[in-house]
Amino acid sequence: MTETKPIRRIAIIGTGVIGASWSSLYLAKGLQVVATDPAPNAEAALRKFVETAWPALKRLGLSPGASQSNLTFTPDLAKALNGADLVQENGPERIDFKQKLYGQLDELLPPDVIIASSSSGLTMSEIQKGAASHPERCVIGHPFNPPHLIPLVEIVGGAKTSQATIQRADEFYTSIGQRTVRVNKEMPGHVANRLQAALSREIYYLVAEGVVSAADVDTALSWGPGLRWGVMGGLMLNHLGGGPGGIEHFFQQFTGPMTAWWKTLGSPVLTPEVQKTLIDSVHAEAGSRTIAELEAERDEVLLGLIELRNKVARSSEAKSAKSVA
Repeated sequence: MTETKPIRRIAIIGTGVIGASWSSLYLAKGLQVVATDPAPNAEAALRKFVETAWPALKRLGLSPGASQSNLTFTPDLAKALNGADLVQENGPERIDFKQKLYGQLDELLPPDVIIASSSSGLTMSEIQKGAASHPERCVIGHPFNPPHLIPLVEIVGGAKTSQATIQRADEFYTSIGQRTVRVNKEMPGHVANRLQAALSREIYYLVAEGVVSAADVDTALSWGPGLRWGVMGGLMLNHLGGGPGGIEHFFQQFTGPMTAWWKTLGSPVLTPEVQKTLIDSVHAEAGSRTIAELEAERDEVLLGLIELRNKVARSSEAKSAKSVA
């Protein structure tokens, strides 16, 4: 694999919500994007998504050369892959579909082109079985929705993925401002979704058991630990939670209570009745607000947080550079 080959032209396969969001991000980073999707009206829906996302991307800062005019659409897979430096695959979460697709990609692409899958749960070891000739260039590049705003990318190799591919994918995503996490062992759902699933299980249990309403559990989460999680991760917050004694004191003080709580955590069964309880409570919380209004509310706060975190990160980097000099 030619590790130094610059990645400037991205082929987007599948232009649903994730593919469209990736397209928006790559365009904002000054890259060329060629998208393909066989669905009816896919091009119109994609261009509308990019146009709608552009003001937020402008607010976060466009890279030199960023332009919506750098977007090309073709329903022809082979044409979309022509000249691509990296493929971001966003196809349906079906292993048979992906293996067949990766067989086609493997035949059509030069061996040094990375094929990155946005799959949220399938393992690359299974997906890359379809790429008989060059499975080593296949890797998971899983975003967190929506990718054009949330910078997290989980990088997971399969059994036959080369370290050179993992390194190059990491360097590419980092170069466009994404925050990468290298997952060293394949796990269903990777890492971020597993964390979400663990928390969702307890949220559903508490609401289903009548302990709390959807509105109150969401308030407890978003105005309590959620505020802190928007700044630091759980382990670093544990370190601070131990006071001057740090993580060592935290475990000394809280291991007993915390492990006792673990024993009482719920394992709800999402029966139709439990789902109805959750659905009714969520609709009561949402009230008259539409999905679009809720998304706008989420994105406005999210943009402010990202801007603040970027500002702090730049300040920290400047201080580090100054101390080194």
